[in-house]
Amino acid sequence: MKTLLLSTSDIKGGAARAANRLHHGFNKISVESKILSQVKYSQDSQVIGTQVASGIGQAITGLRLTLDQLPLKIYSDRVETTYSPHWLPDKINSKITKLNPDVINLHWVSSGYLQIETITKFNKPLVWTLHDMWAFTGGCHYNQECERYTSSCGACPQLGSNRDWDLSRWVWQRKTKAWKNLNFTVVTPSVWLAKCANQSSLFKDRRVEVIPNSLDTDIYRPINKKVARELLKLPQDKQLILFLSLRTTSDKRKGFHLLQPALQELSQAGWQEKLEIMVVGVSRPKKPPEFGFKSNYLGTLKDELTLALAYSAADIFIAPSIQDNLPNTVLEAISCGTPCVAFKIGGMPDMIDHQQNGYLAQPYKIEDLAQGIAWVLGNEERHRKLSYYAREKAEQKFTLEIQARLYLSLFTEILESSERQKNIV
Repeated sequence: MKTLLLSTSDIKGGAARAANRLHHGFNKISVESKILSQVKYSQDSQVIGTQVASGIGQAITGLRLTLDQLPLKIYSDRVETTYSPHWLPDKINSKITKLNPDVINLHWVSSGYLQIETITKFNKPLVWTLHDMWAFTGGCHYNQECERYTSSCGACPQLGSNRDWDLSRWVWQRKTKAWKNLNFTVVTPSVWLAKCANQSSLFKDRRVEVIPNSLDTDIYRPINKKVARELLKLPQDKQLILFLSLRTTSDKRKGFHLLQPALQELSQAGWQEKLEIMVVGVSRPKKPPEFGFKSNYLGTLKDELTLALAYSAADIFIAPSIQDNLPNTVLEAISCGTPCVAFKIGGMPDMIDHQQNGYLAQPYKIEDLAQGIAWVLGNEERHRKLSYYAREKAEQKFTLEIQARLYLSLFTEILESSERQKNIV
């Protein structure tokens, strides 16, 4: 079986890394797999990039993204979140024809990579893995409490629009028209996203399967905490709280506005001398946010082994998102045996078993988020058990091979059904 994964990038970004891990999972079980990406960053010979990640290729990619965003310019009051019209023509289908795969598996295909109407031209069994809500909305990637995707979009709050006929309605109608008679199967990594897809006007009649993301549990594994901290120059005599990237401060969906007061509450409750903060993904800013604790900024960690060191050095990982699918960061943390605290939203309950391998706080209660951190760190024996069960969960549900075999089973079923229908015709 020849599988082809379509992804805007091969390794840059959470959705790209998730697709790449599936690709490597296929390799582990001897399934032929290629990735067709808009931009290629890796050295993988099985990745075909329509543009290289440097020079003129990078300039063309940036131009496509800029052009795809042009329709947003008329919405001066729009919210600064990712929004994708997908109107630019592309040449993807000709490349797919040359590769001639048995199955096409779509992943995250925004940033000017793929026109909505192009998908109808593939003429191959199609499986679409959703990494957010874009495929069944009028252009937004997360609905942020708006339920218009269950009908026909329009009057989009993220556009700052009060008109029924706006960009979101136009995008929604293009999807409806193009995909009405298109046969494809939807896969979501989380139960939450599957429910959203089933409730949407675009996908309510589609087959939707849940197959979690995966990761290499041999790379993301528990590493001796003392050694990890020594290598990263972190204190040995403190409990360490890890979270990722202060770039999330500008994206309300990531929940930094709830994390900061939760940490300040802990500091005021007597934890100030016991804890320190680890921040990965950004260097220390000129005016760092006030957490109430000393902060250690590790900058951007580009290789997976160093990331595994960071997770292993931490006593706890915090993911304060208010809406999220199945973030790789939580998978990586639990695979390293690091208990996680998050709000009980999105795909978090798929990974975190409350008070078994982590803590699920009530949305969006700052006090409960702070309580969850204190509960995880407050008892050494309990923390040891949480760590053990975190790693066990990763080994039992989220390995590369488990995910690849689930996809292989689905692809085989779809191909067999397609062959039967051809024979009937």
